[in-house]
Amino acid sequence: MTVPRWLSDRRVWLFDGALGVMAFVSMALVSPGPLWLAAGVSIGLALRTRAPLGGYLLGTAALMAGGLLGVADPVAPYANVIGIHALGAYTSVRRSLFGPLLVVPGVVAYNAQLPGSAVAIAGNVFFWLLAWAVGFATARARERSALLNRAAVAEERTRMARELHDLVGHTVNVMLVQAGASRVVLDSDPAKAKELLIAVERTGRDALDELDRVLSALRPDDPDLTRLASRMTEAGMAVDLRVEVGGLPGPVEFAVYRIVQEALTNALTHGHARSASVSVLSAGEGVAVEVADQGRGPRPGYRVGRGLTGIAERAEVLGGSVVHGGGDGGGFRLRVVLPLT
Repeated sequence: MTVPRWLSDRRVWLFDGALGVMAFVSMALVSPGPLWLAAGVSIGLALRTRAPLGGYLLGTAALMAGGLLGVADPVAPYANVIGIHALGAYTSVRRSLFGPLLVVPGVVAYNAQLPGSAVAIAGNVFFWLLAWAVGFATARARERSALLNRAAVAEERTRMARELHDLVGHTVNVMLVQAGASRVVLDSDPAKAKELLIAVERTGRDALDELDRVLSALRPDDPDLTRLASRMTEAGMAVDLRVEVGGLPGPVEFAVYRIVQEALTNALTHGHARSASVSVLSAGEGVAVEVADQGRGPRPGYRVGRGLTGIAERAEVLGGSVVHGGGDGGGFRLRVVLPLT
């Protein structure tokens, strides 16, 4: 059963929104503080993954305000711990550093209206920092894994390019020499010329066999999009996959796989997306590949990098077209249409 795309793209946001609603209801029922304080905490929690820094700043401001107003709310500190973990897990290194910087003033302000020693406050600070460190370490490990994968792919591409260069250069030179020699003896020794032309043909056939061997190493053993989606999910980005076409020609199937692979890798490493949707559908006499993520999205006037350039080149070889840019609901959207003939 295919999960609807809108649900896949927003299920994390729905979960965060549910957390925010639960926090608001809990604070409204048990806290003697004003409702605007509960709203600040709950909205900050709801922004946990969509805007981690803004959500954490809002939650911390509400936490400090509650402490200064003398409101002993039991929900606000737990919500703030969740917020600082999200800040470490879902933002860049620079932005995530706001977490440790605000821990001490936030905890001290909250504990101002509670009886307790400096040791207790220090323990709370340690607990907050531990939550941030766990999120931070998770994000950095995810980034390192993605970078290592990209480095391995780049190294393999370089090796294959070198092999192709050596193979084509050697073969063409040999064929040129043989063809030139056959031209020289064509009139004086037709039998020799025929022998040389046969050698040219044999060299060409051997080169094609060798080229097929090299190119087969570039193809995945099984261009399975389902397996690719599972690997990306394990790396930290949930992927909703919808494929409604089958039996694609080999070159088109290979191109679709590589396009989706590159797009998802970009979404994870550059867009820091937590979810993405992939659809492979019929489009007239061709196939349409669409990848949309819910990451940071492109900056205005963004430059096309090597990944998008490679996708465009693959599509151009097959006579296809590429459109990309910011999505309607944020993130990045890529659409590639490839003809089947």
